[in-house]
Amino acid sequence: MKKIKQAAALKYDREKDNAPKVVASGKGYIAEKIIQLSVENNIPLVQDENVVRMLCSVPIDSEIPEELYEAVAQIIAFVFEMDSKAKKNNLITK
Repeated sequence: MKKIKQAAALKYDREKDNAPKVVASGKGYIAEKIIQLSVENNIPLVQDENVVRMLCSVPIDSEIPEELYEAVAQIIAFVFEMDSKAKKNNLITK
């Protein structure tokens, strides 16, 4: 049996938000569109079935619950590390 894709998008503004907010989530076609828009806009993607399942249960424009802080913090740290490496590589190749 084929698994139905799920996706969630987060936004975090340190100046305004207490915690990251879920700005989009969905399954199937909606998940595909979230993924497509992320790729088109160079927004990093992280695959974690357990985290995405929990994020999809959070209402849109709501902050993530405290029980997801650690998992999302690890994702944000990973994204920052990848972004830093990408910037470093771009500086070296120019």
